[in-house]
Amino acid sequence: MRIVYIHQYFRTRQMSGGTRSLEMARRLVAMGHEVDLVTSDNEPAPGTPRGWRVTNEEGIRVHWYPLPYSNKMSYADRLKSFFAFAWKSSRRAAGIPCDVVFATSTPLTVAIPGTYAAWRRRVPMVFEVRDLWPDMPIAIGALKNPVAIAAARMLERYAYRHSTRIVALSPEMKAGVIRTGFPETHVAMIPNACDLDLFPGSADDGRRFRASLPWLGDRPLVIYAGAIAILNGCTYLVDLAKATKDLNPEVRFLLIGEGNDLERVRTAAAERGVLDKNLFFLPRIAKQEVPAALAAATLATSMFVDVPGTSANSPNKFFDAIAAGRPVAVNHRGWIADIVRDRDCGLALPPGDAAAGAKPLVEAIADPVWLARAGANARRTAEELFDRDKLAVQLEGVLREAVAAAGRPTTQPVTDSSP
Repeated sequence: MRIVYIHQYFRTRQMSGGTRSLEMARRLVAMGHEVDLVTSDNEPAPGTPRGWRVTNEEGIRVHWYPLPYSNKMSYADRLKSFFAFAWKSSRRAAGIPCDVVFATSTPLTVAIPGTYAAWRRRVPMVFEVRDLWPDMPIAIGALKNPVAIAAARMLERYAYRHSTRIVALSPEMKAGVIRTGFPETHVAMIPNACDLDLFPGSADDGRRFRASLPWLGDRPLVIYAGAIAILNGCTYLVDLAKATKDLNPEVRFLLIGEGNDLERVRTAAAERGVLDKNLFFLPRIAKQEVPAALAAATLATSMFVDVPGTSANSPNKFFDAIAAGRPVAVNHRGWIADIVRDRDCGLALPPGDAAAGAKPLVEAIADPVWLARAGANARRTAEELFDRDKLAVQLEGVLREAVAAAGRPTTQPVTDSSP
């Protein structure tokens, strides 16, 4: 098949952030398909010329358009970025011959270039739902205007109505799509996944990472590696560090990342007396550096604010942690918390009550038998349920179904997909 893959925030392993699109696309290439991925360069270097450029990323033809974006931007500025990409990418995607268009959110506005390119090329579109947008911005108060909310709902239904198949990243996301009236048989649940070739990092990598942190030594380390945004509610970790300090002052917390809530979280840490005492910050790191950080960790974490909808999320932080064979503490409800409990691979901390989570956290960290068992269970869960290689095969099947449903023959796989 010839696949046009649209994702505004494509990342390589040399960049920070989630790499689902890279990992899925390169596996599709390895299966013999041609993949053109249309994306934005959201951190263009000074002097970067306007216009599109094309690179080869592990056999994927990646089309980059310079368009600054950061989750530190105001929501209004982020909306402008969403629609600017939708405008620029529509013509680009429509100009690439293909058998199927695969558009992945967020943002939901990728449905615009997706449907336009599919219409122009007379091919089906498969739409991937990475979160229940616009439910999440509504839940956290980022989207308040009734007219804007109504428009977002219309765009959501527009995206689904023009999709031949939909991929959802969690059971609750799948249920949310079905509630709009989309046929259940046409929705596939393909969650975020574990890159077993990248994780776990070696013990030597972990030791080197620890040695780079003069405040750490051989103390227990609790890591959060990901966006520090309003939705993530990282003040929970600040409160957890404060409560833990009274129970075991040797435990260290490390937050690695950036986002629109970073300064508020840092200020809260200073006010609670934990900043640079038992809680520390590092800037975001490239994906390929995450295994070393997790190899140094005693326990990893995944955090969200306790509002409706967050239980549906499929957080990369969780999948990286279990791939690394690390116990993972989560403070959100839903299917991920159920997996943590059912597979005995971490801790399900009480949402909204960090103080209550401190005691079980400290007890778990002090129990080497539990740490070994939970870490082994985490890696086993990654291998048995979330192996990226297996989930990529499922995605290929969905794309083939969409092409077949549209009554189009697929092109034969190719052996050379270089640009």
